[in-house]
Amino acid sequence: MIPEQDLLAMDAALAPLWPSLSGAHVFMTGGTGVIGRWMLEAFARSGCDARITVLSRDPAAFVRKAPHLAGRCDFVLGDVQTFAAPLIGFTHVIHGATDASADLNARDPRRMFDTIVGGTRRVLDFAMETGARRFLFMSSGAVYGAQPANVLRVPEDWHGGPDPRDPLSAYGEGKRAAEALCAIYGKQFGLEVTTARIFALLGPLLPLDTHFAAGNFIRDAMAGRTIRVEGSGQAVRSYLYLGDVAVWLWSVLLGARSGTTYNVGSEEVVSIAQLAHRTAEVLGSPGVEILGKPDPGWNPGRYVPSNAAIRRDLGLTPTVPLDEAIRRTALANGWTP
Repeated sequence: MIPEQDLLAMDAALAPLWPSLSGAHVFMTGGTGVIGRWMLEAFARSGCDARITVLSRDPAAFVRKAPHLAGRCDFVLGDVQTFAAPLIGFTHVIHGATDASADLNARDPRRMFDTIVGGTRRVLDFAMETGARRFLFMSSGAVYGAQPANVLRVPEDWHGGPDPRDPLSAYGEGKRAAEALCAIYGKQFGLEVTTARIFALLGPLLPLDTHFAAGNFIRDAMAGRTIRVEGSGQAVRSYLYLGDVAVWLWSVLLGARSGTTYNVGSEEVVSIAQLAHRTAEVLGSPGVEILGKPDPGWNPGRYVPSNAAIRRDLGLTPTVPLDEAIRRTALANGWTP
């Protein structure tokens, strides 16, 4: 569950923006994922008279998990590449549907790439068909590829990229191609596109049993086990709290200029080993074990954004520091201090 304090904080932060959504009809892909759920929870508290139609491969399952959202949302059954939603008028489109599974990226990179690029093309066409004027694309910090060690916090105008020869780049290259499609539709058809490059995140609803190191560490600490770091622990990350992520994404959709792109991530730097030790300290784990195995992922190095642009243009800053994000995530999963 999302803590009440976070719902109140999101509502207060977004209150100035909700009036601009009055009377709107939003179409959303990815609404049943972790980030989408946080965005829908914020919207449900808004009190504005807008409606949201959410694309889902299993609407009934989502309604069972979050029945209170059913009264504020309509649902369309379908896959992002092939859906057939009603061609009624929409004013805004939020496109966040992507399988961010590290397993899928390694096992079936062609499917990963096709889902991102083909899905984005389908949603862009749908936006044009239904008369939408605003479009938010949820991209990823993976578009920058491997971040050099001397680039401490990567800005939006840095022009690095994934290695196109590496199949593990399917996710990052797919997001780059999808961003290019968004830019084309903005220039050629006048669609008001804004883009958010999302980095690592943490908070309630984040799975504790997938490829997210932060979730795995919290799971182990809650179980009273030694936290195990499979690799060397030298990879560097930063983690933005999911309540801040939701506020930033709504703000980019409703408040950013057309054609702009913003990093959505924290500048609070931490290595994976340091993250393990901080999790152990916050939650009282008996210790940390670093196994030193080779890192099989696409980015064993640095993955930290600059958020200077979003601070400057939209006045947004992180509100929940890392240790508190760890604590709230554990509490939401039943941890007792």
